[in-house]
Amino acid sequence: MTNEELRRPEAHEGPSGAPETRAAAAARASVSPAGDAPQAAEPVSLWRLFRVFLVLGATSFGGGVVAYLRQALVVKQKWLDDETFLSGLELSQTLPGLNATNMSIYVGERLRGVPGAIVAALGMILPGAVIVMALGFVYASHGHLTDATLVLGGVGAAAVGLTLATTLQIGRKQLAKPLDLALIALTFVVIGVFRVSLPIALLTIGPLCVWLYRPRTTQPAPDDDGERKAA
Repeated sequence: MTNEELRRPEAHEGPSGAPETRAAAAARASVSPAGDAPQAAEPVSLWRLFRVFLVLGATSFGGGVVAYLRQALVVKQKWLDDETFLSGLELSQTLPGLNATNMSIYVGERLRGVPGAIVAALGMILPGAVIVMALGFVYASHGHLTDATLVLGGVGAAAVGLTLATTLQIGRKQLAKPLDLALIALTFVVIGVFRVSLPIALLTIGPLCVWLYRPRTTQPAPDDDGERKAA
C-alpha cells in the first residue's frame, strides 16, 4: 500500500469498518498472501544423493542392506515413509538384480528423475565393487585361515538379524491379517524347505497373491425409499 493510498479515509478502516491506525494498516498491507502458503521443500541435490548411497554401499553387508536402507532413507533422511519404502522394496525384490541396486534406482528416480537414478545406482555399486575386488585378492591368499571363515560367518549372522529386525519393524503394519501370515508361511516352506527356485516361486505364489488381494466391489445397500419402491 503506497503513501497516497494510506492518506485515503477508507484505508484506515479495519475489516469490520472500525477505525484503524495507519501503522496497523501498513502492517496488514505488507503481509503478502503468498507468505501464508507453505514453501515447497527443496529438491535433493545429486551430490547429496550420491553421497548417501555411497555411504550405504560402503557400510552395508549382505541382506542387512535392507535395514541400512530403511534407517537412512526413512528414519534419518526422511525421504520416504514406511509405506513408500515397502512399495519400493516389493518392486525391487520382484525385478531381476540386487535388491539394494534396484532400491537405489527407485529412490533416485523418485527424488531427481533419471539423473538421480543413475547417481544413486553408481553410489550404491562403486563401494561394493571396489571392496569385493580387494577382498577377493585377500581371500585368495588367506581364505584357508580359520579366522577368515569365522569373520564371514559373523557378518552373515549379523545380516540375517538386521533383515529380521527390519521385517518386524515395517511388517507389523502391513502383515497383520491371517491371510498375510499364511502367505508368508507358504513362501517360507516353498523356498526354505522344498528349495524351489525364486523365479518359480514368484510365478506361482505371485499370481495367487494378486488374485487374493484383488480389489473387490461391494454392492451398495438400498436405502429405505428404494426398499419401499421395490415393495
